[in-house]
Amino acid sequence: MADATMTVEVVSPEKVLFSGEATMVITRTLDGEVAFLPEHAAFLGALTESHTRVFLADGSVEDIAVHRGFVEVSHNKVSILTDVAELGSQVDVARAQSAKERAEAALRQAHDAEAVAALSRAHARLRAAGVPA
Repeated sequence: MADATMTVEVVSPEKVLFSGEATMVITRTLDGEVAFLPEHAAFLGALTESHTRVFLADGSVEDIAVHRGFVEVSHNKVSILTDVAELGSQVDVARAQSAKERAEAALRQAHDAEAVAALSRAHARLRAAGVPA
């Protein structure tokens, strides 16, 4: 049997960030990490900041930093709808590292939701870029 694939799209208000055929998608919802394979049952979930991995039909992996949004699976298609996402290859690592350091400093001062979210975004960006967070 030939390798089964599904269509994957990562869409932000400005553009379609990624569109292609994949054999698997791994992302993180509010309930935890989830993997989607071709012919997955219908699914709708809220996303948190994460390093999303799209396993392409050619064997390569597209790493994407997703900063919240929704994932919908229907009719052999995975749609990730997000306000902000970045391909791992386009992440400015120095800027992400600086954001991580600022968020860690803010958390040392006060444990607030914005600092936690900023740190989560920085970790997602760094992981997508292949840098240990």
